[in-house]
Amino acid sequence: MDNKLYSKLSAITVEESRILSGNPAINKKLYMSGMDSIVDSAKLLSEGRIITCRPHTRFIHFPAHRHNYIEMVYMYSGETHHVVDGNHIFLKQGELLFLSEKASHEIYPAGVNDIAVNFIILPEFFTRPLDMIGDDPSPLHDFLVKGLLGNEIAPSYLHFKASDILAVQNLAENLIWAIETDKSSMRAVNNITMGELFLSLLGYCTFQDIKSGNKDQELMIAVLNYIDENYRYGSLAKLASKLKYRSCWLSKEIRRISGGETFSDLMMAKRLDKACFLLKNTTMKVIDISYFVGYENVSYFHRIFNHRYGMSPRDYRLSE
Repeated sequence: MDNKLYSKLSAITVEESRILSGNPAINKKLYMSGMDSIVDSAKLLSEGRIITCRPHTRFIHFPAHRHNYIEMVYMYSGETHHVVDGNHIFLKQGELLFLSEKASHEIYPAGVNDIAVNFIILPEFFTRPLDMIGDDPSPLHDFLVKGLLGNEIAPSYLHFKASDILAVQNLAENLIWAIETDKSSMRAVNNITMGELFLSLLGYCTFQDIKSGNKDQELMIAVLNYIDENYRYGSLAKLASKLKYRSCWLSKEIRRISGGETFSDLMMAKRLDKACFLLKNTTMKVIDISYFVGYENVSYFHRIFNHRYGMSPRDYRLSE
């Protein structure tokens, strides 16, 4: 933990001084433009900016509210108690909480050493960071991206239990320092740092580390995470055994939650996405790629590849 950053973030703010002097309610005018309990980005972002950060106001209860932006909460020190869509979350030091615009968010009073940093981010900021993770084909990546951008079928929040991942903490703190400098030259750095943070979260955090608060969504994360790690030789039966479900029940649930896609559909999508990546980024022979992604029948691999992309693997490699 950087002593200079800790000193800066832990300093008692004017608002906190007011609270400590006996004003036990939040000043809604600092956060909201109307009476609809929506925290307004226009109140928190300077004109022309699409990202900023500020220490969370301690010592007071924040009643249930929503945001008209994407919020990322980084727990710099201590712990804070959040309620998101009725789910109680105890955010510990080093952990991250992403909230989409549809999330209902309530926060219990934090103590003097409970230092959280709230990032206020407009969706357009994520364009470059998402491009940085887009080249690595993974259904799990797509699922998380939809969650961040408030897709109706995606979770309203993502809780990353990354307290033991130093790389994540370093990147989050680097982002705080970069934003605090408020220089136009740092904006590209902020984009890249957020992209690196995404890559670290997706690289280090397993399903057990990620919570969405919705049982259907958590089941699909588990399914997609399994496919991401076992697309070559995985099976529905092995997944069902791992999750302690009956195969027939799991098969029906996957189809229901995914909107009609089967486990086999999801496996095929992952295998073919990986094949595309290898075709564009390696000199592996097509037959070797077929074996690598789990298809020993090369003719079948050619057939399904052509059906999905309208061209052969070789033509795909040569295409722009």
